[in-house]
Amino acid sequence: MNYEDRDTYGIYKSNTLPVTGSDVGQGPGPDLLGANTLIGNDVYNHNDENLGDIKEIMLDIRSGKVAYAVLSFGGFLGLGEKLFAVPWGAMTLDTVNKRFVLNVEKERLKNAPGFDTDNWPDMADQSWTDEVHSFYGTTANYDPIKGKDVI
Repeated sequence: MNYEDRDTYGIYKSNTLPVTGSDVGQGPGPDLLGANTLIGNDVYNHNDENLGDIKEIMLDIRSGKVAYAVLSFGGFLGLGEKLFAVPWGAMTLDTVNKRFVLNVEKERLKNAPGFDTDNWPDMADQSWTDEVHSFYGTTANYDPIKGKDVI
């Protein structure tokens, strides 16, 4: 399922999202998307391999920014799946295929720092944050729009 399918408020109905982040069309997308419409979106890599789907969006309340997308990977019907907190800046939106792209090989993702549904990590712990950002090649202060770290 994708963000247009989950659009209960009609945010995207009158809007054909442009292929790039330009001001073509009307409405908020693709530079602003409703958080609820992102839950369940597919995540693929650059090899067109399905890596899973977004289960949750984690907000940094202090900064007011999206910190992580919680990605599910593996398992069957929710059993045996592993969860990963993927830094928001590590993903890009593919408006053509209506999905997110994470540039990580499927085999490498199996070794990413992850957790199960009954044992969530302390995402405010600096050592956990450093480990996750190191794995994905991002920093906690990375702004994908500006393409640089911000303080």
